[in-house]
Amino acid sequence: MISRDPQKIVRKAQKKMPWISQAIEDVETALDLYPSVQFVDRSSGRSQCHFCKGSRLLCGKSRCPLLTRLRAYLRTKPLFDKEEISGDCPPSVFVGRIGYPYVYAGPMVPPIFGDTEIMDLPELWFGKSMDEIVDLRFKMVRGRYRVDVRRPEDSGRMLDDTRELTLLSSSTDTDLEFSSKPRHTFLLSSQVQPMGPTAKIKKMRVGSSGKTDRHIEKAFYDSDLKATEAVREIYNQGVRVSKIQRAFSMGIFGVKDQRRLVPTRWSITAVDSLLSKYMMNEVKEFPTINEYRLYESTYLDNRFEVLMMPEAWKYEAMEAWYPGTIWNPTDSQIFMLSDSEPYRGRTRYAGMGGCYYAARLAANEKLREERRQAAVLVLREAHPGYIMPVGVWQVRENVRNALRTPPLRFNTIEEVLVRIKQKLDIDLKVWIENSQLLKDALTQTKLSRFL
Repeated sequence: MISRDPQKIVRKAQKKMPWISQAIEDVETALDLYPSVQFVDRSSGRSQCHFCKGSRLLCGKSRCPLLTRLRAYLRTKPLFDKEEISGDCPPSVFVGRIGYPYVYAGPMVPPIFGDTEIMDLPELWFGKSMDEIVDLRFKMVRGRYRVDVRRPEDSGRMLDDTRELTLLSSSTDTDLEFSSKPRHTFLLSSQVQPMGPTAKIKKMRVGSSGKTDRHIEKAFYDSDLKATEAVREIYNQGVRVSKIQRAFSMGIFGVKDQRRLVPTRWSITAVDSLLSKYMMNEVKEFPTINEYRLYESTYLDNRFEVLMMPEAWKYEAMEAWYPGTIWNPTDSQIFMLSDSEPYRGRTRYAGMGGCYYAARLAANEKLREERRQAAVLVLREAHPGYIMPVGVWQVRENVRNALRTPPLRFNTIEEVLVRIKQKLDIDLKVWIENSQLLKDALTQTKLSRFL
């Protein structure tokens, strides 16, 4: 077919995918993309991608996030271009949320043998480039089968095997046979996290080479232990947060008759929220710090300033998205959002979403470690180099990284603000106008002069 009319193949691919037509110039690329890849536009009206074609950067980003994902796909496609794969599962599992409570669940397996644990261990990703992270995710083939999250026991052997993976602490050999070759769907949206190809599972086999995590396994077989108590106990025993989130998602914890599968996205935030709330109750019993401390971190074009103030516990997280970033793709103005909570905590879900709870967890880990309490303010500037979301782990690990470094110490809030003004691009007045904690701190400083 190639020898007869190779240019016809190229033209067909370019016609099917007009938004990247300029990137399809050779037969090999055309064959890789047509007809094995599906592109879906979920925007209202025609997206900018159709007009930009990945070359004009109309979205304002430093480079095209869709082409970045596409190049990763082309690099990794030879690894999974077949109806069965074998490899060492990190271990990794995924529970979807579309169609809830009837969702797709299953393992994520790279067609690679060896120690693959890092491929689903975000705690070890800090410092990796965007391209490295995308490559890690694209090498993971997501096998799936339908499951009712309310009745996981009805899903049979496949769910049992997937849960078996969740109990492991190291990678294990896994074989998957699919009903068709794994396929990748590219959404014409820069708001989608990098994810590998997917296919429905016909058969699944989990090997015995992996090592069981005894803490998670113990909680699994304790059918009287509540899920919240299990999460706390396992965390205190040193199990990584990402592993706890994975087990929580697969319904490993809880009273036996009440166990449910939880979509992966929800389980991540649920565990961050649960653990940080648990630690907050401890932190409130500790003495306050006696100085202003400022911690800093920059990664993936996200700048973080974490301020701890000598007051009783309260918390605020603020995000500022520049034009051309993920959550502010076209606006000419900087988009800012924030959420906060007083000493007694909050009763409603934070509008900022999972990032709020991820940063809160990291802050409470630090305070609990030092046996101190403080008012905590997390400031984040997201710049155009952050071309696609990679997950809330990035916020958690950025704040953790900041808190691992020695802080800058100040005697007054005014001194702190001078430093913040130097490090962040947004005018200091904008931060103050949108921050309840900064307003309170400045007001208290003024009142103290009259006492």
